Amino acid sequence: MIRYSKHARAQMIERGVSVNEVEEAIKKGNKELQKPDKILHHFRYFTVVTKKSDNDYFVITVKPRW
Repeated sequence: MIRYSKHARAQMIERGVSVNEVEEAIKKGNKELQKPDKILHHFRYFTVVTKKSDNDYFVITVKPRW
């Protein structure tokens, strides 16, 4: 299951990133661990920042890739 923060939803709208694209980024994107407990999913033109708990992902934000 994927849950979204209000901030992440707002950033998705601002940056034109759909729910399907976020799901694809989590499944297929290049992953990078960010201490202490965050995962960066680099995909296409954006990065999804998540925290994982069991099999659930909590999307913290969506930001452009540089």
